[in-house]
Amino acid sequence: MSAVAGHQLVLGFEHRPTLGEESFLIADSNHDGVAWIDHWPDWPGRILAVHGPSGSGKTHLSHVWQRRSGARRLEAGELDQAFLEAWPGKGTALVLENGDRGVNETALFHVINLVREDQGFLLLTGREAPARWPVGLPDLGSRLAALTAVRLGPPDDALIAAVLTKQFQDRQLRVPDDVVAYLVARMERSFAAIGQAVAALDTLSLAERRAITVPLARRVLEASQNEFEWGDD
Repeated sequence: MSAVAGHQLVLGFEHRPTLGEESFLIADSNHDGVAWIDHWPDWPGRILAVHGPSGSGKTHLSHVWQRRSGARRLEAGELDQAFLEAWPGKGTALVLENGDRGVNETALFHVINLVREDQGFLLLTGREAPARWPVGLPDLGSRLAALTAVRLGPPDDALIAAVLTKQFQDRQLRVPDDVVAYLVARMERSFAAIGQAVAALDTLSLAERRAITVPLARRVLEASQNEFEWGDD
């Protein structure tokens, strides 16, 4: 067990619903982020930043918090003066995605201030930690550098295997361990790629009325990597 500010973290693989459609699995690569989400609403300064490479599960985790908090979701690039003028007021909870891919710096500066003044909450996501975001507004830079930030790592083999297995089970598909091992060793390291591979294998196995095997998995991966049409073995 480990803890963040006294909150116990359950290690191992644990299912957490997100959007009512998927499960979020806890592993070494993301358990610190989960601990901080669990620690809400006791976030220092009422703001948390979750960062990590593409495919690390930032969006999945932010959806978990959105469901708990009732937060509004917005791409950071959509933040503008009109949003500030329509600010909902006290207790506002907000998810701002991809804050390091271009944002109205003045608007973000005011959002950070408004969240604190109105006792709301803000969850920021980005590939880099906020302290490294390319901003030119000094006051915003100092605020970003002071935020509580937690990193999600890329999914490791164990997590990819667990997510694959769970998604196959969700579709009531019985898939041999050698197929899972084959996919883990060769597929793109992201949750989006896992979902696409599972859906493609389900579709192809149904269309051809055959079990999911390593040759079938090979065809799906080759099709996704090379944009080939599925053909016969």
